[in-house]
Amino acid sequence: MTDDKASLMADQAFQRLMIALRQGTLAGGQFVSMPVLVGDLGLPIAAVREAVKRADARGLLEILPKRGVLVMQATADVTRDCLDMRAVLDCEGARRLIAAGAVPDLAPLRAAHVAVLEAARGGGIAGLPQRAKDTDLSLHDLLATGLDNRPLADAYAANRDRIAVIQNTRPFLADRIASAMAEHLAILDALQALDAAQACLAIRYHYEQTLRWWGVELLAA
Repeated sequence: MTDDKASLMADQAFQRLMIALRQGTLAGGQFVSMPVLVGDLGLPIAAVREAVKRADARGLLEILPKRGVLVMQATADVTRDCLDMRAVLDCEGARRLIAAGAVPDLAPLRAAHVAVLEAARGGGIAGLPQRAKDTDLSLHDLLATGLDNRPLADAYAANRDRIAVIQNTRPFLADRIASAMAEHLAILDALQALDAAQACLAIRYHYEQTLRWWGVELLAA
């Protein structure tokens, strides 16, 4: 096999592994042997091993030599660290977007949040949890665009995947969907007003409420 083909297959294996982690096919705390993982991803073991090394470097799983891999567990410390990192990057992204005069038209994003909020308050609809996850992610992704820094953007992307694993360990309930959307709308209000300080306050509040929902203690600042 040529180096180019091996690299391509490793990329494919990594993409498939990421899909399995993001969608919850591979769940937090799950152990899986290499033969099973090779079968699940449908690619040669060399490519899967390379994909596993990349995922391990991102903190998404742990390699257990001669046994297999253990998907990251959504412990209190891991959850707190991941959400804390997101809040820090969100705040800096908001600050930079506002300072650069680069806040986009927020009307579509606001409308999407309002629609999910109203659906959650109405008792929920089919597919609401995934719709809520997608809407939630859309705001955090927007804030990440403000970073305009490749290392920071890469750090956000890796953390985004870790949070996806955490989110898959617990259902998105209608009451938390409603409160999360309301918290996001407060962030959008601050962005629209070009108020960086208020945006960071709203982001901090969202972080604290998310920790509480996960049952994770907020450490003293």
